Amino acid sequence: MKVKVNRHAEKVMKQMLSKANEGEMLRVYITEHHGKHAHYDLKLDKQTDHDEVVKTDKEVDVLVDTRDSEFLDGVWIQYFHVPQPGFVIYNPQKESHHH
Repeated sequence: MKVKVNRHAEKVMKQMLSKANEGEMLRVYITEHHGKHAHYDLKLDKQTDHDEVVKTDKEVDVLVDTRDSEFLDGVWIQYFHVPQPGFVIYNPQKESHHH
């Protein structure tokens, strides 16, 4: 599986990891999906039997649940400071809805 991260997201994700409890990693996950698109989020979590550790194009690894690979493979994690700070996570291979 592939996951892309912009440089602003990489910085914020590394800050999140610095506050993680032992054994926690960043997980990109689906909060909701309907039709041919999904909504995504990011959180600290522990690895399960269904997870794959994906090396991103930056120096941050993320957990991805292999059971949701249809929507998670190719996801792009971005962080923007304006209009308000926050992550934008979407899969460009799917319909253009994002969270």
